[in-house]
Amino acid sequence: MSEAQIISEVQTISAPAIAVETFGCRLNALESEAIRRAAQAAGLEQDVLILNTCAVTNEALRQARQTIRRMRREHPNRPIIVTGCGAQIEPETFANMDEVSLVLGNREKTDPQIWAHLKQSLADGERMRVGDIMQLPDQVPSHEGSGLVDSIEGQTRAFVEVQTGCDHRCTFCIIPYGRGPSRSVPLAAIVTQLHRIVERGIHEVVLTGVDLTSWGHDLSGAPQLGQLVSELLRAVPHLPRLRLSSIDCIEADPLLLDVMAHEPRLMPHLHLSLQAGDDLILKRMKRRHTRAQAIAFCDSLRHTRPDLVFGADIITGFPTESEDMFQRSLDLVDECGLTHLHVFPFSPRAGTPAAKMPQVDPKLRKERASRLRAKGSEVLNKHLQAQIGRTLHVLTERGGIARAEDFTSLTLEAEIAHGQLLDVQVTRLVGQTLFARPV
Repeated sequence: MSEAQIISEVQTISAPAIAVETFGCRLNALESEAIRRAAQAAGLEQDVLILNTCAVTNEALRQARQTIRRMRREHPNRPIIVTGCGAQIEPETFANMDEVSLVLGNREKTDPQIWAHLKQSLADGERMRVGDIMQLPDQVPSHEGSGLVDSIEGQTRAFVEVQTGCDHRCTFCIIPYGRGPSRSVPLAAIVTQLHRIVERGIHEVVLTGVDLTSWGHDLSGAPQLGQLVSELLRAVPHLPRLRLSSIDCIEADPLLLDVMAHEPRLMPHLHLSLQAGDDLILKRMKRRHTRAQAIAFCDSLRHTRPDLVFGADIITGFPTESEDMFQRSLDLVDECGLTHLHVFPFSPRAGTPAAKMPQVDPKLRKERASRLRAKGSEVLNKHLQAQIGRTLHVLTERGGIARAEDFTSLTLEAEIAHGQLLDVQVTRLVGQTLFARPV
């Protein structure tokens, strides 16, 4: 599971009278923008409420049901449309709620034709339109992937969905059943999109997907992610910054590693889907890398590009995890040289093999997560202290924030318009907040 699948945040995207509430990952947020635009184009202002659900945990589904009931209390007369991974995996759960007007599957949710005819579907009393997500189409539908939307309104950088779905079956993850098989957006379509983005004056693009390193496996000639990155940098020379969202280290191809090592426009930050530091736990998770491979991957890349910063997802309290096994996850932070940790206590998801394994006590899962987060705070503080006095090239964001090339966040000591690239000098560290002034 990558960062894209495990984050469970609530984001709200709104336009005049169109409300889209989003649970979950960056892909969901990006697709919610596509939904909003399609609903707006169909003239649905003042007509519908839309909930784009997540299914990564049972808690995410509980929160979705809670949100639906709140929506109905606040808007008793507006239709409620429920979609996303939760709706795809458990459509009947939502269709059986009196508050819900229509359930749409993950393929259907970004189809402009469905939104164009939504009023008729509601008038006809249609309750559910959820296709078989596991049925692989001949090609990615025109409404799926990156073709419909370039970025989320109000964001400084553009997130481009180049891939969706997953062919792996990690024992803790339900997401493949919500997203379907891995399928890729063709290179030419992505190049066209990046040209549009650059023409709008956006300086940074983030490539994202459910399983980003599987990009291209389903395309003619089976190109790999390294070829995509290399071709994008060549074909769009005026794009200053390209970034990868999250990758699986064992699937990183040689060309990708070479580009990462030698191309300054590919940002020196990688978020890795590591999940654990013990080989037996990795095996029980059905991960595809070993502890030694993860360490060797980080060592090799840092040798060729010393400014590279690594983040990682790590789960604590996976079924059968002993204290010694957990300690190996703690040790992995230093052995891989990780800086940014996303730590999650294991949450059993109904329908996954891990939910049937011998469980670790929930209090112990949380206690281990707390200890690992403390370690994460320690290594992050060390990284932030090392930035004081340095001159960094940053992209300014809204709210007086900027991001360095390695994704380090800084607070600016001057008012500067968002979306600018400039050099700043780091002046001080307060807590875990770096302050910087323009050079």
